[in-house]
Order: sequence, then C-alpha cells, then structure tokens
Amino acid sequence: MLGAIHYLPRPLLGLIAHTTRVGADIDAVTQYDPRDEVDPGSVGLTDKQVEAIWRAVKRLYATGMQPGISFVMRRHGQVVLKRAIGFSSGNGPGDEATEPVPMTPDTPICLFSTSKAFAAMLVHLLSERNLVSLLDPISHYLPEFGRNGKQDISIYQLLCHKAGIASIEVEKQKDVFELLLDQEAIRERLYDMAPENPGHHHAYHALSSGFIIGALVERVTGISLRRFLRENVSKPLRMKYLDFGARPSVIPRIARNYVTGFRPDAPTDVYVRRVIGASLRNAIDISNDPRFYRSVIPAGNMVATADDCSRFFQCLLNGGELDGTRVFSPLTVRRATVEVGKSQIDRSLLVPIRYSAGMMLGGGRLSLFGPDAPATFGHLGLTCNLAWADRERDISVTMLTTGKPLIGGMHLPMLVAFLYGISKHCPKISDATGGKRRSPVAA
Repeated sequence: MLGAIHYLPRPLLGLIAHTTRVGADIDAVTQYDPRDEVDPGSVGLTDKQVEAIWRAVKRLYATGMQPGISFVMRRHGQVVLKRAIGFSSGNGPGDEATEPVPMTPDTPICLFSTSKAFAAMLVHLLSERNLVSLLDPISHYLPEFGRNGKQDISIYQLLCHKAGIASIEVEKQKDVFELLLDQEAIRERLYDMAPENPGHHHAYHALSSGFIIGALVERVTGISLRRFLRENVSKPLRMKYLDFGARPSVIPRIARNYVTGFRPDAPTDVYVRRVIGASLRNAIDISNDPRFYRSVIPAGNMVATADDCSRFFQCLLNGGELDGTRVFSPLTVRRATVEVGKSQIDRSLLVPIRYSAGMMLGGGRLSLFGPDAPATFGHLGLTCNLAWADRERDISVTMLTTGKPLIGGMHLPMLVAFLYGISKHCPKISDATGGKRRSPVAA
C-alpha cells in the first residue's frame, strides 16, 4: 500500500501528504567536492559498495519526504562520502513562492534530540575531571532538584532515561514556546515535579533531561553550557558550527525544517505530544523561529553540520581523540557507551531501545542503526536525524534531514533500506581483513 501511495501522481499525492518537489535528475541538486572524499579502496571498500550506499540516500530523497539531506560517512577515520541533496529552504511544503536555497555539506542544521549525545558527553567530562560522580544524587549538586521525592535520583539515572521526569506538562500548545524560551521557569517546573517510578523503567526524557544537565554543568563549572561546550569540544575539535542554539550570524543560514508525511497531522500528534509535549506542527514551527536558536535547549536545539557530527562520533570511536587532539579519555568514552541494560520497551517511545548512559545503541537483527550492529552507539533526532559510530565496521555516520515525517509514502521502507545498505556494504573489519580492529574502547 505504501508503495502504491508513493507512485500516485504528484498533484494527487500532495492532497494527502506533505511532500517536496523532486526533479527527475537528483544529481543536479547534489552538492559535493570530490576532493573531500578518499578512494574507497584505501579504506577497504569498493566503488560499488560506496555507490550502493549513496544510491540508498538518493532513494530516500526521491520519496519527496526530505526537502534536504546532508550525509557524511567515515571509514578508518577517512571521509568516504560527504554530500548534500536538495535545498535548505524554498522547496518544502508551502514554499511555492520562495526561491530555493541549495543544501550543501556546510549547511548548519538543527540536530533536535541528537543533541542529547553531546550534552551527555559533557556530563561524562565532568566525571572524568572529578567534578561530579555519576552515582551521586543530582540534588547533591542541585539541592533544589530534590523537591517532591527526587532527592535520591542520580546523575546516572538521568543519563539512562530512568529519572522519572520524562515529560513536561503544558496545558496549551501556544504556551510551549514561551516556556522553552524561559530556562529558569522550565527548571523550576522540573524541580517541583514529582517523579514517576524513578530507577525502575526506561522512559525517554525528550527535553527534560537536557535542562537539568545544563543546570548541573553551570553549577559545578561556574560557566554557561555553551561556553563549556565551546572550550572543551567545539574549539579543540575545530567544529564549524557545533553549538547549543547558534550565534546571530549563523541563524539565517540554518536549514528550515518541514512537516512532511500523510495528512491530516492529528493521528500523529497524540504520540508526538506524549514524547515531546508539543504537536509535530508546533515543534517544527518553533524550530523555524530565530528565537529558538537564541536560546539553549540542551536536549533539542544543537546546531551543526553533518561533518561536525561525524567528526564528533569519530572522536568517540577513536577513544576520545581526533587529529591529535584528545578531549575525552578512553575510559570516559567506554563509560558513556556501554550498555546499561538489555533492550526493553521504552515507556515514552513505546518501542524497544538499548541505552547507554547518554546514547542509543544498535543491536542484532533490527535496530535504530540497521541490522547486525551490536557495537554501534549514537542517537536519533526527531524522526530522521541519525548520527552513530560502529566499532566493528570502524565507521562514523551522520545523516541530517529537514523533513519530519512519522509516516508517509515510501519513506520508512527507504530509510530501512538505507540502514540495511550500510550494514551490508560496510563489512566488519574482521570480515574484511581476518583480524579485529584494535580499539582503546573495543566492546
């Protein structure tokens, strides 16, 4: 049925789904510099394998659910693919009268929940420097957090989505944005919350955990979260845009986000509101407002390029070092990426997830990062942003997208095919060479 819907005439499809215009020649809207990409043979891949992976990305774009895609894949630390397709603005649903702006590999994009992986690593860095202990109650550092029965909830439980404060209740959708813009108000609301079964079950903390992480970092370091990120990660690793929010000069260049997928939106809103506290339409409208990027929403408004993300996960894959600069110890990376428990149904997302203390993990037959990926760690961001590293394949991969469908056309089958293609066409190092990759944080 999904396939049949995908092949409906474009005008008819537009009546039942939010879609973008896709031309016959996708190569004509593809941006990349061949000098940025190494010869596949130098990293143990063939031209056909790399072409198959890129073909899967193109097929995802061809569904009409993604106005823009930026994709980077590294193998053995070398860039194999660094390309962008489509437009950063001007070619999404409702953009008929707007001049399209091409998406490039240097286009900054909102990471949404992929931000959580970066925020979590800052907490692990505090632990590495003996500024906090992950097993300590959060209230030891933030006494105000201990109100209403939260005095024993640990930092570790917060990172594992077991703190029992998964969602922030907002009665009226029009109030969501104003609350997000007022960090002190939202922190006070979280401090006053009574937890729900802390420590017992995984329940994805879509936004709440980030505000507590931000308060914790600021309390123990005496500086802002943005400054701590900049001084300890973004600047040392020479990240072009990586930031919570964005500088004023960057905001106009950030790619625009779009609601895509089936009409009407209402059936998806019950689920989305359960997870993030806002309707999908409201969340996307908020993300396209410049005020969103002038604020700091640690679990949801980081801005970066796909290459920034890939470099970050390559750093973790290397045990905390990139291009001769160390920002995390190997033990810190190991602590942040080791499984905290077997896969179980997440009480918020309602799907099985394997977690570490800050990351989502891959798995066997089926996982967020494709099949046969048990040594994979990374994070998902609002439906289609994906960033991860795979120790067994020695790859770091990032795909950032601007379309936000939950269902619609051939999008989901093509996304699954994309993930399957990477697992298939990037052989594990032991399979390709007969030996194991030497890694300071090998699983």
